[in-house]
Amino acid sequence: MKYLKICLIFTFSIILFSGCYDSETKVLKENFLDTKVGKIENFKLITTIPQNEIKKKPKKKPLPISVKKQKFIDILVPITTLVYNQLESQYNRVKVDIANMKNREYIDLLKKEYNAKTDEALLESLKPHPISVALAQAAAESAWLTSRFAKEAFNIFGVWSFNKNEPRIAASGLRGDKTIYLKKYKTLKGAVEDYYKNIGKNWAYAEFRKERVLTNDPYKLVEYLGSYSEKKDLYISLLKSMIKYNNFRQYDIVKGAEN
Repeated sequence: MKYLKICLIFTFSIILFSGCYDSETKVLKENFLDTKVGKIENFKLITTIPQNEIKKKPKKKPLPISVKKQKFIDILVPITTLVYNQLESQYNRVKVDIANMKNREYIDLLKKEYNAKTDEALLESLKPHPISVALAQAAAESAWLTSRFAKEAFNIFGVWSFNKNEPRIAASGLRGDKTIYLKKYKTLKGAVEDYYKNIGKNWAYAEFRKERVLTNDPYKLVEYLGSYSEKKDLYISLLKSMIKYNNFRQYDIVKGAEN
């Protein structure tokens, strides 16, 4: 038995001093040396590597802004265009029904949904604004779809949540001593739909709604979106710059004369 123990120790000694093991730290557990001839306790092989020799995994390089922008366009333009067309069709149907005094029950339900007291106010609520404006706001609020809220909640317009019973996620910082929550959406399409609806019914955008039934000029319209951000005038300037610099107007749907 002593002879077998000596053989085992001799074998591992050869391995230890011959360099025939990995350079990384390895621990041989006690039960690895369990045999019928007995047990060698607390037998460990430990090696260390100087910290400066440890290879660190290279950090992923951030995507170039041009790549981020192209991904943003590829993903969001088709979705926003689809939502815009659906809303434009609804607006035109309701406009005709109001003129012909038809489908009053449906119109009254819409007025209640959008907090519109008159038919004229309802049309202002339903009229969708140009896609270029929506794209500029989405890009500004979501950092070209790369923000945490965009990735984790499809929240690309910075929409806050005040309802604890709806899906939402907490912001990392506090406002005073209160936690800020943002709405969580199931899809990007749902986020775009909710964005247009929010603009259509929130009292803060009443002047914007009045203007968008008069013009489709995005530069004129964004003048009325100062309430969307605490940055106010700086936010308006940012939206104008984003529309112009990124040529977002190319995605607007122009149908002859403005409605």
